[in-house]
Amino acid sequence: MIHYQLQCGQSHGFDGWFKDSASFEKQAKRGLIECPECGGTDVERALMAPAVAKRQSMPVPVENPAPTAPEPPAVAATRMPAQVIAALQRIRAEVEKNCEYVGPDFADQARAMHRGEVEAKPIYGETSEEQAESLVEEGIEVAQIPWVPRADG
Repeated sequence: MIHYQLQCGQSHGFDGWFKDSASFEKQAKRGLIECPECGGTDVERALMAPAVAKRQSMPVPVENPAPTAPEPPAVAATRMPAQVIAALQRIRAEVEKNCEYVGPDFADQARAMHRGEVEAKPIYGETSEEQAESLVEEGIEVAQIPWVPRADG
């Protein structure tokens, strides 16, 4: 993977991750790279500073490390690429536009709809990890979406 700083025709800067340089060129030529701020597809690479590792931050080899359990997948501590944030912002906007917010009553509302006690409708809200697992075990479809700040601020 290769990381580029990108810039659209409106001078908005954002990050992009690509398989290789040729992949970026092909996608840019076809207008497949979109600015997360304005939606423009006139995108080019911006000037970037090279990444230089400092001696103290270089990994130290460990001989015969103790086996550890695999960690669950997680988002890296670094900033998410702008395209990912923009996609999540579009998802959030669609959810807010087309679904009813039920707040912390999400699990109860989802169960009531699943049992036919109330009319089924698209909803969103908050629930604990345990409640979400319980809903799935009961055969109720739920999805957890990373809730990023709105695109409009």
